[in-house]
Amino acid sequence: MVWDVLNVIGTIAFAMSGAVVALEVKYDIMGAYVLGLITAFGGGAIRNLLTGIPIIELWQQTTLFIVALITISIVILLPSSAVQLLTKWSIFDSIGLSAFAVQGAMYAQSIDLPLFAVMFSAAITGAGGGMIRDVLAQRKPIVLRDEVYLLWAIFAGFILGLDWLSKSYHFYILFTVTLILRGISHHYSWRLPIKSIQKQ
Repeated sequence: MVWDVLNVIGTIAFAMSGAVVALEVKYDIMGAYVLGLITAFGGGAIRNLLTGIPIIELWQQTTLFIVALITISIVILLPSSAVQLLTKWSIFDSIGLSAFAVQGAMYAQSIDLPLFAVMFSAAITGAGGGMIRDVLAQRKPIVLRDEVYLLWAIFAGFILGLDWLSKSYHFYILFTVTLILRGISHHYSWRLPIKSIQKQ
């Protein structure tokens, strides 16, 4: 049940995030659908490929595809002022990251992968779709910039990989904590250290 709920939450959030980015960079309607779907399913597809899960698993998520398409359509139909409001706090990106980080970690744990693999699965599921979206939108991927983003997905994977969680509500608490940490770091503009090389 937790798996399905997080799947739906992450799909809606990232489908909306991808569609909004497409509208921001002035892509057409098809571009909005492409970016929305890639953001929603890209991270899970990469995770499956890297953990040996057949790609056909992706195409068996008919309900989630329908949910994503409806979500993207709603974003397209919203007035521009409403779309701009949706982007103000980066909330959907944060929700998608948190939901898919926990879900990705749960997936890796269910097939008995070691701790580092659980952390990697959380990171790539939570951030992979957004990375592909940003590249297609010709933007620097948010996950590779100095903003604290990927760290929270790794944190969720670490907590889950330690086998500390057993009850259903534990996973929802982890999702909420990850979301709050991401929200706080975004609000206060927390940054990771940067080392740059100056050209001579």
